[in-house]
Amino acid sequence: MLRYTISRLLQAVLVTLLMSLLLFVLIGLMPGDPVETMLEGNPSLTPETMAQMRALYGMDQPLFARYGHWLYSAFHGDLGYSSVYFKPVLDVLWPAVIQTAKLLVATEIISIPLAMLLGALAARKPGGWTDNVISLIAFASISLPGFWTSLILIIVFSVKLGWLPASGTPLMSDAPVGEQIVHMILPVVVLTFFHVGPLVRYVRASMIETLNSDFVRTARAKGLSETAVVMRHALRNALIPMVTVLALGFGSLFSGALVVETIFGMLGMGKVIYDAISNIDFNLALVGLLLATIVTLFSSLLADLAYAWLDPRITLK
Repeated sequence: MLRYTISRLLQAVLVTLLMSLLLFVLIGLMPGDPVETMLEGNPSLTPETMAQMRALYGMDQPLFARYGHWLYSAFHGDLGYSSVYFKPVLDVLWPAVIQTAKLLVATEIISIPLAMLLGALAARKPGGWTDNVISLIAFASISLPGFWTSLILIIVFSVKLGWLPASGTPLMSDAPVGEQIVHMILPVVVLTFFHVGPLVRYVRASMIETLNSDFVRTARAKGLSETAVVMRHALRNALIPMVTVLALGFGSLFSGALVVETIFGMLGMGKVIYDAISNIDFNLALVGLLLATIVTLFSSLLADLAYAWLDPRITLK
C-alpha cells in the first residue's frame, strides 16, 4: 500500500507539471495580455510606457521562456501577482479556497449519506412507488438548471417568506459560526440537490445488482433481517462504483460551483477562476486551474485507497 501510494504521488507530481505547461501555453495563446487589461482605461499612455510595462511583467519574452521563469519562481514559493486584484495570487486564492471548502464539505456530508439511503430504499423494490418517487427526484436533480433552482429558492425562502438570507457573502468574513451556517443553508441545499441525483442513480443500480448476488441470498438464508442484509452486506459492496463518481465529482464541484457562487454572491474558486480567465489574469487563472487539477488527482488517489478498504480482494500494487 505504501509503495503504491508513493508511486501515485510521483505520478501526480508529473501530471501536475505537464498540466502547468499545457495550461500556461493555452492561457498564453489567448488574445490580449494582462498589461492591456490593466492599462486600457488610461488613454494617455504612450507606446514606450506600454513596452516598459510589458518588459516589467515579462510579456516581451517568448512563451516558453516565461513558463520557465514562472516555474522557477513557483518552486521558490512565488506564484506571482494577480493583475486584477493587485495582490499575490495566494492572497486571492486562499479566501476563495476556504469559501468553497465550506460549501463542499457541508455538501458532501449531507449528500453521501442521503444518496446511500435513497439509493438503498429505491433498490429494495425496483419499480415500486418508493423507487418511482426517488427516481423522479433524482431525474429532477439531473435535469433542472442550477440558476433557475437557485433563483426559485431565493424568491420563496428569502423574498416571500423571509426565512433565510439571499446572500452568502458573510462566509468570507469573521462572522459568528451561527450566522455563517444560516447564510450557507440555501447554497448548500442547491449544491446537495444537484450532487445527490447522480449518486442516487449509481447507488440504486449497484444495489440492485448486489442484492441479486449469491452472498446476499446466503445471508438471507441464514435468517438475517432485511435491514442487516441491505446495510451490512449489500451496501458496502454497492459503494465501490460510487467511490469513482465521488472522486471525479469532487474536483468538478471544487471549480464548477460557479453558478451557485455567482447567484449567492460568493467569491469561491469557481467565481475566481471565471473572473481570472475573463480578465486575462494569467497567474490567477493558471494557479486556480492547477489547484483544481491537484484536488482531482488527490481525490482519485483517495478513491483507489478506498477500493482496497471496501473490498479486501482488491490489491494495490
